[in-house]
Amino acid sequence: MIELPIHGPQLMNLLLASAVAILGAVGIYLLLRARTFETVLGLTLLSYAVNLMLFAMGRLTVGQPPMLNAASEASDRIPAMADPLPQALVLTAIVIGFAMTALLLVLAVRANTEAASDAADPPEDRA
Repeated sequence: MIELPIHGPQLMNLLLASAVAILGAVGIYLLLRARTFETVLGLTLLSYAVNLMLFAMGRLTVGQPPMLNAASEASDRIPAMADPLPQALVLTAIVIGFAMTALLLVLAVRANTEAASDAADPPEDRA
């Protein structure tokens, strides 16, 4: 078995940061390609990277309620609770990203049928 020098939350932070970096790098690479489908796929992967980054910035606490109750408000210490705002932002971003992807795919298919090419910048007709 492989013994890693880091354990627990540090390993999870490293994996999450690596996933965001890989998704972002592949998304930017595909975004700069000359084909429309690859550009749409790059935008989608880039939006996934941003969603993961937003979710990670919310400091996810496992097993805690998303809202306070009357008993926890009466205590003097800061109550442990999950922050619902990053989760709501990511859910909204997922819905907007899905709609954007669907619209871009429809536009890409329409451009492909009219120009008979998948190139993002088709050559001009010089006839």
